[in-house]
Amino acid sequence: MATFYYDLGSPYAWLTAERIRGATWVPVLLGGIFHVTGRSSWGFTDGREEGMAEVERRSADRGLPPVRWPDPWPNDGLTAMRAAAFADSERFALEAFRIHFVDGLALSDPANVGLAAERAGLDADEVLAAAADPAVKLKLRENTERALAEGVTGIPSLVRPGGEVLWGDDVIPDGP
Repeated sequence: MATFYYDLGSPYAWLTAERIRGATWVPVLLGGIFHVTGRSSWGFTDGREEGMAEVERRSADRGLPPVRWPDPWPNDGLTAMRAAAFADSERFALEAFRIHFVDGLALSDPANVGLAAERAGLDADEVLAAAADPAVKLKLRENTERALAEGVTGIPSLVRPGGEVLWGDDVIPDGP
């Protein structure tokens, strides 16, 4: 089965998450990938407005709700990413993406991470407590290291059986 690597702070990963099927979802730290590759988020560059407009266009073209950008964006989503590693749940990830990019609520606020857990049918207190667990922190770090070892250099990425890496919402197909 193909592996879909995502970071909840990536609007392009959200766009892909809304349509991808037939893959195993694995949360990774895009910041960790940037650290290794020497790159940084377009959200901090002169291309920010253009990138945001492109996300909004794709969302509208796909019939998704209008994008509501959290303030600030990008923001610190480490707790949310650890929660995603603990939850190991497509539903949690989708709810967190939607809270972030449809509701416009920052995932840097633990209350919003808890809301994603509740919407996914999980216990918010348990998910938030687990986000501080050293074993969960290690799992997220290992996920990121595995993605890098498989050749992932950006998010969203899909790694197909056999090792082919597809990077980018515009490249990843709906199914593996």
